[in-house]
Amino acid sequence: MTTTAVPSKDLGTDNATPVQPRRLLAVVLAAQFMALLDVFIVNVAAPSIRAGLAASGAGLQLVVAGYTVSYAVLLITGARLGDRFGNRRVMLLGLAFFTAASLACGLAQNTGQLIAFRLGQGAGAAVMIPQVLSLIQRNFTGHARVRALGAYAAVLAVGAAAGQVVGGVLVAADLFGSGWRPVFLVNVPIGLALLAAGARVLPRDTRARAARAFDLPGLLLLAAAVSLFTVPLVLGQEQDWPLWSWLSLASSAVFLAIFVAYEHRLSARGGAPLIAPRVLRIPGIGAAAVRILLVMAVNAGFLFVLTLHFQAGLGHSALRTGLTFAPTALVFGVVGLTWARWPRPLQRALVPAGFTVAAVSGAAVGLLLRDGSSGGPWLYVAFAAVGLGLALGYSPSLTGALAGVRQEDAADASGLLATVTQLGQLVGVAMFGSLFLGRLADTAAVPAGQRSADALLVCCLALAVTAVLGAVSGPVRTRR
Repeated sequence: MTTTAVPSKDLGTDNATPVQPRRLLAVVLAAQFMALLDVFIVNVAAPSIRAGLAASGAGLQLVVAGYTVSYAVLLITGARLGDRFGNRRVMLLGLAFFTAASLACGLAQNTGQLIAFRLGQGAGAAVMIPQVLSLIQRNFTGHARVRALGAYAAVLAVGAAAGQVVGGVLVAADLFGSGWRPVFLVNVPIGLALLAAGARVLPRDTRARAARAFDLPGLLLLAAAVSLFTVPLVLGQEQDWPLWSWLSLASSAVFLAIFVAYEHRLSARGGAPLIAPRVLRIPGIGAAAVRILLVMAVNAGFLFVLTLHFQAGLGHSALRTGLTFAPTALVFGVVGLTWARWPRPLQRALVPAGFTVAAVSGAAVGLLLRDGSSGGPWLYVAFAAVGLGLALGYSPSLTGALAGVRQEDAADASGLLATVTQLGQLVGVAMFGSLFLGRLADTAAVPAGQRSADALLVCCLALAVTAVLGAVSGPVRTRR
């Protein structure tokens, strides 16, 4: 991979000396992978955590969801901190905080401590992860940037499946009788190694960024909107969608509208909004954000309901379930790295074609498993096709979204797209998880395996419909 060093222009990073692109990308994507892993790895360890800490159902929900909530709420804030204080400094700070919180999680003695430390983990990830896209945007140009973004997309896909596998391996190993604790402690040596490597590889922040006031009112309004949206999504299903969850979702829309109006007024007065309105006006970025949200919703919903079906319906182990998703993750990664080399005339059609493939293959998965069987070899072909479709829906959309973003707006775009990615995952799990579990309850008289297969078929058809929405959203620019 080759790249051109990007000269500093009041961005707070001195890139006068050439950047080591391979090492830079390896460090930031390893950090991305570690943070993503923690979204999924704890799901597998949840039963062991409940037994080890005598956690209540609500307490266990907060252990699993606390990371996701604080992560989603603070992503745009993390991007703004990187813009103000320097991507290198803020990424290392977030990585250090994440590593320390992981150690604290692994040593927690009760549920309350674990919940608090999981919130800290999410906050550390939210500070760290927006710097990944910002560093790619500022230090890679041309085709090298496209390849770097393809690698970023591959990490998103592989991390989701790997979380299931790694969690299953660590819990089953029960190292030194430690039960669930290694799912957190494994981050400590990795985090320390990345801190040492990052200190050497990440381009140095040599001066303060151009003065840009921190938009605290905007931050509070956005945090309220995202919190009111995410909390009912992660807790509502377990509590059978009580009234407070619907009121919270409605309030989220109100706070979002207030946030948008406030940001526009602040920008019109010459202030420094949390998200510059000009970023939202970049041609194609709004449509690309919708497509990214749809891809992430389909991807997360697909993984979630298939995991429920394989483990609860068919009785597969967490390890076997995780390995089943290997074709999806592998093909997603390969396509994400190579699509830009495909014939240029085809590239404008890649996004709708990808969503169409995802729709057809997602429906095929449901049909192959509808009789309660393991699906046979054709299931793996369908899984690979899902990976192909989702990669074609995601990678060109991400590259197209960033094509028109100026370097001084990299933080705004990074925070926005990272938040959209996370919200898409939450929407997918909440929407399709609720559909799956609700269908199970409606067919209680049917044998468990067949009930699960019937519920899965309904969900896969719903996933296919969602993918069709992406297919009709139109082609995406692939300007590089």
